[in-house]
Amino acid sequence: MPDEPSISVIETEQSGLWSRIKNIFSGSDSSSSDSFQSDIDDAHADGRIDTEVRDMMDGVLEVAELQARDVMIPRSQMVVLERDMPVNEIIESVIHVGHSRFPVIGDDKDEVVGILLAKDLLKFAAEKLNDESEVRFDIRECLRNPVFVPESKRLNSLLKMFRSSRNHLAIVVDEYGGVAGLITIEDVLERIVGDIDDEYDIPDDIEILKEGDNLFAVRALTRIEDFNEHFDVEFADDDFDTVGGLVLAQLGRMPIIGDQLEFDGFLFHVYKVDNRRIHTLKVSRVDGSGHLGEKTITTEILKIED
Repeated sequence: MPDEPSISVIETEQSGLWSRIKNIFSGSDSSSSDSFQSDIDDAHADGRIDTEVRDMMDGVLEVAELQARDVMIPRSQMVVLERDMPVNEIIESVIHVGHSRFPVIGDDKDEVVGILLAKDLLKFAAEKLNDESEVRFDIRECLRNPVFVPESKRLNSLLKMFRSSRNHLAIVVDEYGGVAGLITIEDVLERIVGDIDDEYDIPDDIEILKEGDNLFAVRALTRIEDFNEHFDVEFADDDFDTVGGLVLAQLGRMPIIGDQLEFDGFLFHVYKVDNRRIHTLKVSRVDGSGHLGEKTITTEILKIED
């Protein structure tokens, strides 16, 4: 039986693989990505790299091939603010959606006039909203210049641009100059390291998370029978297995962030979605008028079964 490679040999070979993949990523290595993919698979098969490293290397190779159009948030799903919105509506939207950056538009989504950072709005709120004098807010004073990139922009080049310019969001435009969507640095990085959870995401071992007296974060893949048991209701599960499937059927289309649906005494708010499926919903019970009710629900967090 051949001797197992030493740790130092494995580390050296990993370093060599990363060096080659860095050169391919930057465009300074003309090697075929297909042949290098085979080298990665061989290194994983004989134990020189583990599965996590293999997956990251695969992601880097993929990013070197993909373009902005492949991972952007489509125009139809963009959450934007209007330039002439009243300040109270702007603040409500920022809080409701929970993003850190928002494109601001003029007459329509093809006219992106700037990017509003939530922290800039927070600074305004801290300085002005508690002031007894008349509050004057002009969103134009808070806007950052938008960055525009073509649909054909390769992700490796885009990632370099994000890093050098310290921008985290770019507007993707088509060949006619119209807005096709938007892309963030997180969208690019997730292609390399997988989904990046933030403080608003539900932990992996939880399906339904109580966030307030009448507010729950619910995974869209939560089975309807588990939702029924948690809230003591009887939603039918004959046609759909999951809460996300139920919401999709009621909406009749692919939702965007911010969509709300009132159904059988509950208000479902689409909180996290991509162009393929819903990820997270915020759920509240509602009263007869369609507003958030006052009823407090004290059920414990529903844990996913092992």
